[in-house]
Amino acid sequence: MGNLRAFRGEVLSVGDDPLHAPDAVAYHADGLLVVEDGIIVARGDHARLAARFADVPVTPIAGLIVPGFIDAHVHYPQMDRIASHGEQLLDWLERHIFPAEKAFADRAHADALATVFLDELLRHGTTSALVFPTVHEGSVDALFEAALARKMRVASGKVLMDLGPDGLKDTVESARHETEALIARWAGRGRLSYAITPRFALTSSDAQLAMAGALLAAHPDVLLHTHLAENRRECAAVAARFPHASDYLDVYDRFGLVGERSVFAHGIHLSDAMCTRLAQSGAGIAVCPSSNLFLGSGFFHFGQADRHGVKLGLGTDIGAGTSFSMLYTQGQAYQAALAREERLDPFRALYLATAGSARLLHIADKVGALAVGQEADFVVLDAAATPLLARRCAGASLAERLFAMQILGDDRVVAQTWIMGECAWDKRAAPARQEGALCG
Repeated sequence: MGNLRAFRGEVLSVGDDPLHAPDAVAYHADGLLVVEDGIIVARGDHARLAARFADVPVTPIAGLIVPGFIDAHVHYPQMDRIASHGEQLLDWLERHIFPAEKAFADRAHADALATVFLDELLRHGTTSALVFPTVHEGSVDALFEAALARKMRVASGKVLMDLGPDGLKDTVESARHETEALIARWAGRGRLSYAITPRFALTSSDAQLAMAGALLAAHPDVLLHTHLAENRRECAAVAARFPHASDYLDVYDRFGLVGERSVFAHGIHLSDAMCTRLAQSGAGIAVCPSSNLFLGSGFFHFGQADRHGVKLGLGTDIGAGTSFSMLYTQGQAYQAALAREERLDPFRALYLATAGSARLLHIADKVGALAVGQEADFVVLDAAATPLLARRCAGASLAERLFAMQILGDDRVVAQTWIMGECAWDKRAAPARQEGALCG
């Protein structure tokens, strides 16, 4: 028997989409989570499990235990350009983002940002993520090295953009060579996985998009990660460049980039035909409501996606997104849905940020639901983290407390973040002058 430890506290998990599985919410007011060598071996009511694990050391947890958050779309090189004023997508990229990304030709710069970025994820309760780096090979190495040291579950891949601006431009051949080398170097190491990553249709030539499709076909364990139908000007530019494609998704489909391993960020401006094809192929959308509002791109149509059975997860999309907090992102998703007169249940919002994103990233067997056999990544939420939140949650039901944390919460609500059953962030361990601290 390996190293056993147990955690006792209030436990909540939503392992399936409540839209289709009314019994998906698993809640234990006085729960026990038992972990052996980083893997969950039991979860349930303390009264039921206590005798079975009577000899196991128990750590009492003050707060609500939920699965570690899974950010299905985020850009680590953009974190220093968060809250950049004045532009929609295409102009925002030219003015703010491309200049920032050029700096990642310097490996030391990439190392420094990767360290800060991953620590910021942990501080906000995010334990797994699908991450955009830059076109530079070293930006991927920096991210993966830092993630491996923290035992985080991270997927990423070199950005492909042979039509990018000077300083952010590769070639078909250099992109193929560097991608193959990175896959060989990193895919499957620790908790890491690889994603073929064309930035979006406008920044890759037809030859590069075809090469990306060939790489995807040649490596059955990698993801495809790109952007789709985010902004109306972007959509118009794609339609002008690819006049023979029936729609934006068809552009990717023609190059073999639409399949069950494809993760498309945004998908705000989708037709019913595109939704049908997404569902048919098994591809999915990483919904990024904070980013979509900040750039004036629009509101994701949850009802349309649900009618077609499109697979969904949630992403912060830093740095167009305005917070690393997946709690905040859940609250933004509620508001985006309500803008279209749709109501996003708080338990479903939690699902989308945990098991839903895990399903999208093909790691649902590993994380996302605090299920037996999964890795013990979890977050402890404090519903009394601020005076206003404490007042709102006093005497509230579980659903009301969860919703209040989604609407009023941010990183202050995250008391602890645990990776594979080990504490990776503990806000309460920090000196009074600091907001929080990493722990071993």
